[in-house]
Amino acid sequence: EYVRPLWEYLDIAASSQRVRNGADEIVGRRGMLTAIENRFSVDYEILVAIWGLESSYGVIQGDRDVVRSLATLAWEGRRRTWAEAQLIAVGHMIDNGYARRDELFGSWAGAMGQTQFIPETYLARGADFDGDGRIDIWNNVGDALSSSANLLAEAGWRHEAPVVIEVTLPETFDLATWDPGAARMTAEWSMRGLRRADGGDWHADTLMQASRLVLPSGRRGPAFLTFPNFQALRRYNNSTSYGIGVWLLSQRFGGEFTIRGEWPEDDPPITRSQTLELQQGLLALGYNPGTPDGMFGPNTRRALMAFQRAHGYPVDGYAGRIMYDQVMATLSASEGN
Repeated sequence: EYVRPLWEYLDIAASSQRVRNGADEIVGRRGMLTAIENRFSVDYEILVAIWGLESSYGVIQGDRDVVRSLATLAWEGRRRTWAEAQLIAVGHMIDNGYARRDELFGSWAGAMGQTQFIPETYLARGADFDGDGRIDIWNNVGDALSSSANLLAEAGWRHEAPVVIEVTLPETFDLATWDPGAARMTAEWSMRGLRRADGGDWHADTLMQASRLVLPSGRRGPAFLTFPNFQALRRYNNSTSYGIGVWLLSQRFGGEFTIRGEWPEDDPPITRSQTLELQQGLLALGYNPGTPDGMFGPNTRRALMAFQRAHGYPVDGYAGRIMYDQVMATLSASEGN
């Protein structure tokens, strides 16, 4: 979700095969899923979508030795404090008999089981579905999905509330007044001309909820309103692409569903090395992105938006190849003078 253009990532995340497999799991496990939904007030379609993205419904859980992986990350140093905490948590898991040493396999970053919990999250949010006294997220689907439901519930999930709604923006929409991190009442977005992309009417309860406008591929691409449930999903994985992928997959379990906006395939997001060059260029032009590190975060977005505003471009903060070329051209021209 961090290295592909969003449209390519979504083709994989919500592929027809993943949709079919998830729909089959829902049919075969509906009783269990309904029980989990009733217990935690988390919509089971979302849980199944997370399960599908995290491990292909339990098929791909990772084959790295979690203890070795976390020890290596702690030694390597970039995330030492985090990795040491996870390594200590694994020790507690083994010492208390929650898991055997020989079953602790997962991702290179220490994520484990069918829903890919890191050790501290396992200890804090793991949930025993069948009451057998063990939270087995590796072999017990009920425990794995209950643990995910517990995490989302603790993060503030609202049952049967919207996660994402695709919208269209009027041509007159002023991006200069848009703050990607600021939430507004959906009624206010409606008054500013945003409409549901499916042509439907706004529900009265939706209008009374706060939402954020997200333009993950810039002004030329699809636009979305994201709701508090989307923020809860980001507690699971702090990626806009991941959150949209989970939402899209969950929608497709119920039948045909598509994103209606056109993706700007001629303007893919830039690479990490290009992001570093973009940050250095913005800094040289007087727009402060913070310390250049190749990571596109809020400071870099604000700097890019300031550049766009000053040079008459749509102020969408999207770091695509076209805007990268514009910043580099402006930097070259300034150096030439």
